[in-house]
Amino acid sequence: MPVPPLSRGGVLAATGTALALLLAGCGEASTPMTDRQKNVRSTDSNVKMTDCASECTGELDGAKYAIKLPQKWNGTLLLYSHGYRFAEPAPPTFDPVNTNAQVSSTDTDGTGSDPLTASLLDAGYALAGSSYKSNGWAAADGVKAGVDLHAQFVKLVGAPKRTYVWGDSLGGLVTELLAETHPEWVDGAAPMCGVLAGPNYNFDAALDVAFAVKALIDPQLKLTGYSSQADATANWQHASAAVQQAAADVAGGGTAKVMFIGALVDAPTATQTYDGHDLPSQVKARVEAVLTALAFGTSGRYELEQRIGGNPSSNADADYPSRIDTAEATLIGTVGGKVEPLQQRLAAESRITADPTARDAFEALGDPSGNLVVPTATMHTEQDPLVLVQNETVFAERAAAAKRSARLVQFYIAPPKTYSETEKAPYGAGHCRFSDGQRLGLINVLDGWVRRSIHPSAGGSASLIGEGADPAYQPGPWPGAESS
Repeated sequence: MPVPPLSRGGVLAATGTALALLLAGCGEASTPMTDRQKNVRSTDSNVKMTDCASECTGELDGAKYAIKLPQKWNGTLLLYSHGYRFAEPAPPTFDPVNTNAQVSSTDTDGTGSDPLTASLLDAGYALAGSSYKSNGWAAADGVKAGVDLHAQFVKLVGAPKRTYVWGDSLGGLVTELLAETHPEWVDGAAPMCGVLAGPNYNFDAALDVAFAVKALIDPQLKLTGYSSQADATANWQHASAAVQQAAADVAGGGTAKVMFIGALVDAPTATQTYDGHDLPSQVKARVEAVLTALAFGTSGRYELEQRIGGNPSSNADADYPSRIDTAEATLIGTVGGKVEPLQQRLAAESRITADPTARDAFEALGDPSGNLVVPTATMHTEQDPLVLVQNETVFAERAAAAKRSARLVQFYIAPPKTYSETEKAPYGAGHCRFSDGQRLGLINVLDGWVRRSIHPSAGGSASLIGEGADPAYQPGPWPGAESS
């Protein structure tokens, strides 16, 4: 159903009241606080600041930045990191290259004219965000941009009492890297739909999709080593047409092939366009998911290989037969397919081995360790066709291995059961498909956690996130535990 319009600041005010009630009486033992802790827990709602005026926008080492200030500052800086941007127009949308600053998830140009930004400003938050020095897999550039912008904010406006980092998609990865490497000024982190399993897990999965498309549908598809962006695009276009044609060929087994390919990486059977309420809708959703993965497996891979000097991805150890469970086999059978001959086709295809130097270089651009230093609240749609929700499983496992689980709470957003193809899912299905209210709720949960030192729970705080929050949901294991 459509999300009701937000009253500016109303969601935050209501959520803050609910959080205060939730946490009332849950204080911790009195211990002497450091000056930083006193600042972090300050209740001052009118903190002194300097208006940066014309310097609120500018450029730092090739990255455009923007700062937006509230009328009255609560002392908190929200430092935003944007998601992946193609270095050149690329499929599936071929949008122009974007180099704008961005101060929140729904701010498109750094002006902060969107309702989400307005609500945050009304609540007293100062906002800052930037582009990165380069587009593409610019995780390291994103971290540097965040560090530079924080220093610029302190110089121009004043030192925040607390800083929360937040971001979407690749920006979710940048958010976590900032939090892990700069605890001297980061006080809380909110990665949304983040690439939290790290780069190699995710590009190995993209290779799995492309590999299966080549083996089963489009033998002309090139998997690595594109000569140019145009070469990568041409490969996507040819494969896209072949996948869509196959999906419509129920009698010839093409539909089963598409469903099988999606199953190899646990691709969702619902997307922001297709709700998956029946079999035809699920097939369309799998097509959308496969083509989304192929865009990054072609155009995204070309940019990446240029950046790091080779192919970082491998499926040499992939155990594809183990990835198809009984439910998936049944679904594939429903559209007239049989799993065994499809697996045999995969087994006959030559595997791809990574360039070890490129793989190490890719990981060195930024891979979350799970060694959480600050309170970290993540949020992910349950049906994400690009950054699989199982990224959260890997991230939680890393936090547990580092004995940092107490610093992590994870929220999952379920889509409505049905929605139209024209209106699309308001939340829960699609990449980074959240409502403004859910994003505001996440920031408020993090704020209550940081300032009161009280650990929220996914169940107890679900009402603060709002409609769609699903405390009972747990993502499964990563599709292909052989990845590293």
